[in-house]
Formats: sequence, structure tokens, C-alpha cells
Amino acid sequence: MTKTARTRVERSRRSIVQAASDLFLKHGFAGTSMDEVAATAGVSKQTVYAHYASKESLFLEVVAGMTGGAADTMQERVEDPDGERPVEEFLLEYAEQQLAIVMTPRLMQLRRLVIAEAGRFPELGKALHTRGPQHAIDRLTRAFELYRQRSAVAVEDARVAASFFNWLVMGAPVNDAMLLGDDAIPSPDALRGHARECVRIFLAAYGK
Repeated sequence: MTKTARTRVERSRRSIVQAASDLFLKHGFAGTSMDEVAATAGVSKQTVYAHYASKESLFLEVVAGMTGGAADTMQERVEDPDGERPVEEFLLEYAEQQLAIVMTPRLMQLRRLVIAEAGRFPELGKALHTRGPQHAIDRLTRAFELYRQRSAVAVEDARVAASFFNWLVMGAPVNDAMLLGDDAIPSPDALRGHARECVRIFLAAYGK
């Protein structure tokens, strides 16, 4: 395949995934057809099926892409600590950026959609969990292990502490938005205030 052909194929794939993302979030899995995806993407139905053998595989690609994209953005915005950076400074930046990246209408709509379809497609919930909460907790675990070695935090189990911090930050805002809708997503100022309070509470328990 020539470079031009590869570029054309990749462009078609991106168009299909973007169209599918918009349609799935708006109409749900059952309410979206491959014909609609093709029309919205500006390609033929045959082209859609050349990339994705089924609507289910396309749906999984959308979920994986959106959640993985959020994780990649988080990694770009917040560097892993090197042990020299004060733990409070790292946690505050981490919490603020995590809230800013995750607490968006599209990602909240995606969560609702995955939960609605989890019974039919359990792999979707697993994909969201692996690229979302589990990825965040894994990263925080490594950070707390490092800070424990530097005697900056008093944690017995770094993974337990990481889970506590992750859900202290994300629990209430995500729950409100999931149940009350996009209008319940706090303002940027409110999210930053929430992040500061979470760090204060966490370090009151685990700080040294």
C-alpha cells in the first residue's frame, strides 16, 4: 500500500470513528445504524465494514478511543513525580487536571452509555475501567510508592491509598453528573476548589 493510500485509509477510519462517537453519544447503541455512521462520515457502508466487521466492534473502538484519549491527555499534562517534587504540589496538579479532563459532557455521556450497555457488552465496562479508574489508580500507586520511599507520605499500602485519593477526587462530581445530567458538572472554579480540599483531606490522613 502506498503512502497516499495509507493516508486515505487512516482518514476514512478517523472519520468513521468520529461520526460513530457523535451518533452513539446522541442516540445510543441501539439507536445508531451503520448506515447513519457511513452517511455522517461521508463514506460508503462497505467502507465502514471494511474497517469494522460489526457495529459492536465499532462501539468498542469508540469507547476505547475516548477513554484512552483522556488517559493520554492526562499523561501529557501531568508528569510522573521524580521524588523531588513536593507531594502536595503533585497531588494538586494531578487532581485539578484529572477533573478538568474527565468532567466533560462527552465523557459523562460515554459513561452513561457504557453503563446502559454493560449487560449486553460486559467488555465495554472492562475497557472503560481499564483505561479510566484502573489506569489512574495504577499511576497514583507508583507515585505513592515513590513518595513513601522518600518518607513524604505515611502509607502502608500504596494501592489502597491511591484508590482512596482517586475516588475522593472523582466520586462526588462524577456521581452527581451521572445521575443529574451535564448541568450538574461543576464550574472550573468549583472543580479547582474541590481538588484543593481533597488534597488537604488526604494529606491530613497520610501526610508527614
